[in-house]
Amino acid sequence: MSTASVPLPNWINYALLPLINLTLAFLVSGLVIWIIGESPWDALKLMLEGALGSGEGIGFTLFYATNFIFTGLSVAVAYHAGLFNIGSEGQAYVGGLGAALAALALDHYLPWYLTMPFAILAAAIFGAAWAFIPAWLQAKRGSHIVITTIMFNFIGAALMVYLLVNVLIVPGKMAPETRTFLEGGQLPKLDWLIALFGGKLGPAPFNVSFIIALVMCVLVWVLIWRTRLGYEMRTLGISRSAAAYAGIPYVKIVMITMLISGGLAGMMALNPVLGASARLQVEFVAGAGFVGIAVSLMGRNHPLGIVLAAILFGILYQGGAWLSFDMPNITREMIVVIQGLVILFAGALEFMCRPMVVRIYQTLTKA
Repeated sequence: MSTASVPLPNWINYALLPLINLTLAFLVSGLVIWIIGESPWDALKLMLEGALGSGEGIGFTLFYATNFIFTGLSVAVAYHAGLFNIGSEGQAYVGGLGAALAALALDHYLPWYLTMPFAILAAAIFGAAWAFIPAWLQAKRGSHIVITTIMFNFIGAALMVYLLVNVLIVPGKMAPETRTFLEGGQLPKLDWLIALFGGKLGPAPFNVSFIIALVMCVLVWVLIWRTRLGYEMRTLGISRSAAAYAGIPYVKIVMITMLISGGLAGMMALNPVLGASARLQVEFVAGAGFVGIAVSLMGRNHPLGIVLAAILFGILYQGGAWLSFDMPNITREMIVVIQGLVILFAGALEFMCRPMVVRIYQTLTKA
């Protein structure tokens, strides 16, 4: 029997194997740092200090993690139905348009907690709308979802630049961005949460969207493992022929799945648009849609795993910025290399260590 088909306990699949892959990634990263003449141990301590050593650092880490939770959930929902949504980047970008329009329309009249539901709904609808055409092409025409969603990333970026430069820009300003939202269109910071642990948030833009992301994790878990729709999605993801034999409508499930996936990606915009900058800017997604792919794979497409993987990548982003400042030899490009190694071992080489673990597990269980 192939090692890929050997059943293993959940604690091995969802904890031990990711931990082994992560350890290998950091060992290789440490070797790279040692080659350029720096101490891997000192680099690790600086990275952890920058990401977790203060209330401000934790705030920035969780701010980045919030983006990755939304996009990781977006990828995971599609993955369970056998779809590989590469378009979270573009869907989040267009979702930002929906969130910004809601804030611009309501911030004069409503407090933030009344504006927030409209912004959530608008971001989800705009993100889902951007996933609609790729979903329809996959379901009705057989066009591969990977190709169409990648193309729509570029189309979405071009559309948003046009709107920010020609339509939404503040008259008389050079910067391609909307006006700053009033207080009624801004999500408040979670400084009280950091204060509970004795820290100070400072300028970190950690905000209410983190709580929204955690709520979405619970809802996605309920959807995938506790509803009929989730069962149909997972059945389709395992075997399209089995799903057809069971009477599960392929077109319907593909369309619904991609709309949910696009809506989750669109909601990512709440964090940087309403929470951090309080305005819609060019390229605010900053690659979070693509990082979400690695987060989903590393988290084994489970909401709890996605939260943990998102926090890890938040540590890499915030700690990496701190590290490149204190160790000039380790440039920002080097941090990207370390992030790439984590993605490589956690994603592309996910099953590299599985055969060895299977053999050890079989030996121990037979003994």
